[in-house]
Amino acid sequence: METAAKPNGSAEINKSSELDFSGKIHELTRNRGAFRQAQNTDGEMSANDLGTLVRRVSEASRREINNLVDELQVLDKKLQTDGDWIQHSIEEYAGLNQQVMQLTMIISDSVKQLPEARGVNR
Repeated sequence: METAAKPNGSAEINKSSELDFSGKIHELTRNRGAFRQAQNTDGEMSANDLGTLVRRVSEASRREINNLVDELQVLDKKLQTDGDWIQHSIEEYAGLNQQVMQLTMIISDSVKQLPEARGVNR
């Protein structure tokens, strides 16, 4: 019976990230009144306030990237461990297969040497 492939969760992570990022943008735009107070007479934000805004937006992205990198490192380690286990299992299976072949030959040779088997072959 074959089981359906389970999603690795990256689609869920992407959707969660989009919602989180979208929420942060909405939060920043709601708080823009605080930035308006710091505007100069020409209606432009000061460089300091603009830098703060950019830093807030980029921090969320950087945290998400770091989380994804950490998750990929965990998955890489699991893939390596599972690959090692599969390789070991294949080697063990090959060894057992060789032993079975040798035992089959021994049994076959022994059966050929039985007196009853000689009479049957005539």
